[in-house]
Amino acid sequence: MTGAKDPFEASASALGYLYQLRKALQRCVELSRGGIDWSVAIEATDDLEALVGSRTELTQLKKRAPGTRLTDLQPDLWKTLRIWSQAVTDRRIDLGETSLYLLTTAELPAGTAGFHLQCGTSGHRDERRAENLLLRARRFSDSTALAAAFKAFDALGDQRRRELISRIEVIGRAPDLDEVRTDLLGYASLAVERRFANSFLQRLEGWFFERAIIQMSSPGGAPVTGAEFDELFTGLRNQIGEHNLPIDPDIAQLTAEAAGSVEASGKVFVQQLRLIDVGPERIAMAARDWVRAFTQRSRWADENLLLAGELGTYERRLVEEWQPRFAEMREDLGTEATEEQMMKEARLIYRWVDREARLKIRAGCEELFVAKGSYHMLADELRVGWHPDFSARLAALPEPAGTADDPS
Repeated sequence: MTGAKDPFEASASALGYLYQLRKALQRCVELSRGGIDWSVAIEATDDLEALVGSRTELTQLKKRAPGTRLTDLQPDLWKTLRIWSQAVTDRRIDLGETSLYLLTTAELPAGTAGFHLQCGTSGHRDERRAENLLLRARRFSDSTALAAAFKAFDALGDQRRRELISRIEVIGRAPDLDEVRTDLLGYASLAVERRFANSFLQRLEGWFFERAIIQMSSPGGAPVTGAEFDELFTGLRNQIGEHNLPIDPDIAQLTAEAAGSVEASGKVFVQQLRLIDVGPERIAMAARDWVRAFTQRSRWADENLLLAGELGTYERRLVEEWQPRFAEMREDLGTEATEEQMMKEARLIYRWVDREARLKIRAGCEELFVAKGSYHMLADELRVGWHPDFSARLAALPEPAGTADDPS
């Protein structure tokens, strides 16, 4: 069918972007281990650009299918050389302060230019040999697809061409997408307990991917800096562990409007608030706290971040914190209290929950909606309440729309 898009091509492109993001995150983690005097940008001067002190690293990333070989006329090689040659000609990069990396998942066949531009302990690096192979390939090729790359390479002249080649390192058979994530998971295991590593990495990736999109979508977008990354990394590490639990931004940012369906659903905790004439604005806030607490607690449970029985223990503590206050209110009211008096005292009990009840599930978890929303979850089950006669008045209510497992 004419004009139809190849779904496999689109999938490969999406995986390529994900690979680029993960490699950028991996570089941030690597650099963070040596201090904070660095920054990383995506799709700036190159696929990845890192500034480390006064030096620049430019990296071209090529994710290719298994079995792909980086030969002397492979388009990935020459398109990369075109980009760098043009940047040198336009004086956009200073070769004296710049390292150039071509990182590919393809293989580097022995005797090719890429093979002779490897570094490290391989013993294969031979810049003069690599240059001769590139010139020979260029001389005998009649490829029109590579003509622009050949022209940019030729424009350098002998001296600048050799200087460019001296700054290039080709890295073949680079880790694939899953291997990069496995490597990141290893770093995460050093930051938090191994059983929390996946949750830590999910949040780190989520933040980094969103941050990278902001950088790429803004003209001249600010790169991720070492100081910024260190602050985020340290904050996440402090949230996940024995004394704390993570509060996820997507949950903490839920608004009262987002919880509107809960407010209108006739749930018991909403009925409890209407029973004591709490106004619609405060009910909307209560619904917001309920949704936030329900969603965050569910995510903690799904990710096995909670200890066995921890939520049950927390709820018992919340109930026991409420019980003496509620009992004292009923004692003070006695059996002859008017509805007006009961309503007044009931609103004071709820005011205590709304303004003062701050019992933490863990010592470092200070987010207010956890306690407030958990009280509304208990109120929904009639385990706590505000009106002196809430149990009798609300126990007979029909089952509300939805279930206790569905915050919508």
